[in-house]
Amino acid sequence: MSRSNSKGKFKKIIQWFHLWLGLISGLVFFVMGLTGAIYAYQPELSKLIQPYLSVKEESRAYLPISQLSEIAAKQLPGKKPTRIIYYAKDRAVTVHFIKRGDQPYYWAVYLNPYSGEVLKTSNTETEFFRFILRGHMYLWLPQKIGHVVVATCMIIFTVIVISGLVLWWPRNKNARKSSYTIKLGTSPKRLNYDLHKVLGFYASWVLVFIIATGMAWSFESVMKAEYWLFSGGKERPTPPKFISENQGDSTSRPALDQILYTATQSYPGIEHYQVRLPDSDTASVQVIMYLKEGRFAPADNLYFNQYTAERFTASNWGLYKDANAGEKANRMTYDIHTGGIAGLAGRTLVFFTGLIAASLPITGFYIWWGKKKKKRKPARKINILKKKQEECMV
Repeated sequence: MSRSNSKGKFKKIIQWFHLWLGLISGLVFFVMGLTGAIYAYQPELSKLIQPYLSVKEESRAYLPISQLSEIAAKQLPGKKPTRIIYYAKDRAVTVHFIKRGDQPYYWAVYLNPYSGEVLKTSNTETEFFRFILRGHMYLWLPQKIGHVVVATCMIIFTVIVISGLVLWWPRNKNARKSSYTIKLGTSPKRLNYDLHKVLGFYASWVLVFIIATGMAWSFESVMKAEYWLFSGGKERPTPPKFISENQGDSTSRPALDQILYTATQSYPGIEHYQVRLPDSDTASVQVIMYLKEGRFAPADNLYFNQYTAERFTASNWGLYKDANAGEKANRMTYDIHTGGIAGLAGRTLVFFTGLIAASLPITGFYIWWGKKKKKRKPARKINILKKKQEECMV
């Protein structure tokens, strides 16, 4: 077999995989691309469609966190606050009530941090961006089923993107120029082909990172492999767990207030932070201080005794400056996936990549359908000729 024939056979195999995997997962690819594009602008769009997220900035101090927690808890009797998130000084404080497992729920109470006014109590499952996120992560299926479907499709998407790049590769120098540009003013069929091929090529270089980080979320083994690779062969440690013991020590203020005071005093100027409340009598309080606005990877995780406000020292998953390359790579998963690692420009890139990704199953389907119709026409002509020949013989 000649070299050109072997190349042609290889390309046909790649084309077959690209086609049928695309047809099988096309709808999922469309949904995830579109929802991902919409969610890329979630911070900006939320301010427009959720006015209760904003408050008037005041010169006075916030109410104590223990008081805000109590106010929020009164809005949802029988439910326990799980985390409290602070944003900028002109933003509402959000108190989340989250329960997973049997009979799960996800509620949020939005408060004015200066006055304690309840701005809104919301079942987040009914909020627009929660709806978009569930579609992106689980295709609006039950979480366990949706997770398996999305994880499987992540593997398929990897094959589709790689095979697409192989099929795009120009055969020679003459074909190279047309591979980078879309020819306007041509037939609809040719334009559709260029939209699929050229836009798919450019989007692929971003999709590689989006899919890789999606795989890390879908498979714990991928996250462990990433840690191992970037840390130089080290095993990924589990997040630390500290035991809070009530030693009878008391502080001049509620322990939760003392914890937040200690944390914020250590990070002057930082306005975005999160307090994760203990889920048991022995768990610790975790305070996450976000070091760069708009990004979640550069953050310091602080841990405190829920009774005495004593700070624990974490050997891993603690301060960002102490994290090794493997831990930092794991932390950057969300920022890379959403484009937030490059700020608004990065999220804009993810937005357009998501739109292109959503269009690829549509343009790809029309390419396949066009070829299918083209094959049918000669067969119809042959049948017509045979009928005419039979009539003449009669």
